[in-house]
Amino acid sequence: MNYKHLKNRTFDDVRQRYGASDTILYALGVGMGSDPGDLKQLRYVHGEDLHALPTMAVVLGSPAFWMRSPDAALDWKNIVHLEQELTLHRPLKASGEVVGKTVVEAVVDKRAQGALLSTRCDLFDAATSELIANMRSANLCRSDGHFGGTDTVDAPPKWRPQGPPDITCILPTFAQSALIYGLSGDDNPLHADMRVAQGAGFDRPVLQGLCTFGIAGHAALRVFCDYAPERLKKLRVRFAAPLYPGESVRTTFWHLGRGTAAFQCHSVERNVMVINNGFVEYVE
Repeated sequence: MNYKHLKNRTFDDVRQRYGASDTILYALGVGMGSDPGDLKQLRYVHGEDLHALPTMAVVLGSPAFWMRSPDAALDWKNIVHLEQELTLHRPLKASGEVVGKTVVEAVVDKRAQGALLSTRCDLFDAATSELIANMRSANLCRSDGHFGGTDTVDAPPKWRPQGPPDITCILPTFAQSALIYGLSGDDNPLHADMRVAQGAGFDRPVLQGLCTFGIAGHAALRVFCDYAPERLKKLRVRFAAPLYPGESVRTTFWHLGRGTAAFQCHSVERNVMVINNGFVEYVE
């Protein structure tokens, strides 16, 4: 790893136009519309009054899987998405044009554990220059430690459940979920190609972390926001283990105070935690 090159890496602004079909495709990728009798879900996948899921912001204006590019000089097959945070300042339109501005915020030497790479993307409305969302990601580059970096980052406060959850939401994924979600911009073969997945130590292709993030957002939108996108303000997660396409996701929430809650997500079939230290902020 070339620490200085990576820390000072510049990204071109990403201008992206998206339409109703893109909005629907993203919603289908995170399982929206799985209940044909739920008319509130239907607004995200069909009709003239189409809504955009708030979590779709994470696939807009992004430089895609740039860590795979040769100039990044990273072992991309051994990169694990650790954390994701989304802060929303205004609802996404169902179609429009946005501009994403990405920076590398920190590269932390975790030595034997690898390198912790933190990035931020700010998403703007291209027509009005209004800030739509801030997005922060933390990735663990497992083969790139011991480079001697001195950066540090403030980790989100750790949270442990206090008593049984206040509310539980179970949502499905499907065998094709990773392939459908991949059409929203994540072309990492780890999520599609059995050979690549097994080479990285997995039994089979795993679901994209951001797809799991979207499913957690769906659960929060359902439980706290009555499917009104403007009420979701922040979503933060730490990925604990991979989720496999076709598994169901059990999201359990604990109320923290007015308009805030903590949560965890588990694979129902394997009873394995896939998201820990989740936090959601919403308008009551």
